[in-house]
Amino acid sequence: MNQENVTFPIDSDKQEALRAIATVMDRDISYVLNEAISSYLEMYQWMLDEINKSVAEAEAGDFASDDEIQAVFTKLTNEN
Repeated sequence: MNQENVTFPIDSDKQEALRAIATVMDRDISYVLNEAISSYLEMYQWMLDEINKSVAEAEAGDFASDDEIQAVFTKLTNEN
């Protein structure tokens, strides 16, 4: 995997927090940033995939029935 340097401004409190995490993990700040970016990308890729699936279902006319909606509503409002 090719690596490239990226430079960007960051708030000093965020940088301080990243350094503290890196210290506790006994890693350098680059490791912590790469892990954070990987988690961010994974989360948003999942979200985009789910949105695309939902759009495809909607375009195909695949909607929940009134009974299915009522069953979910009942479950969510009756469970404590």
